[in-house]
Amino acid sequence: MEGAVAVEEERVGRFGAEPDPRVDALSTAVSRLRRALAGHPVLLPDRDAAEDELAALDAMVRTGSPDVSRLRRSLLLVAGAVGSVSALAPALGEVRAAVDRFGGPSEGAGGEAELPRPREGA
Repeated sequence: MEGAVAVEEERVGRFGAEPDPRVDALSTAVSRLRRALAGHPVLLPDRDAAEDELAALDAMVRTGSPDVSRLRRSLLLVAGAVGSVSALAPALGEVRAAVDRFGGPSEGAGGEAELPRPREGA
């Protein structure tokens, strides 16, 4: 096409700073789990809770600097809602790994309880 201009959109952090690869990884992982959950045909009693927390995670990611303790809380709620579904385990594991990249809870957050790792082959 003559006169056409190609525009490439790049995700940039606040105030033109470099994008945080942890944020991109978490965004990708949350999107994957949301798609996997939406495509899961079995009725889950806590599906709504999982979808709400995934939406909250997505919103936190969009801020560019999510609160680690809030990320971990949302992860626990999502894991509690869908953690026993083996078909969702790989996507849930990706979300967990992405949250782990942000480090542990900040000092004074009431202790450092470690999240259990997803079971292999479950």
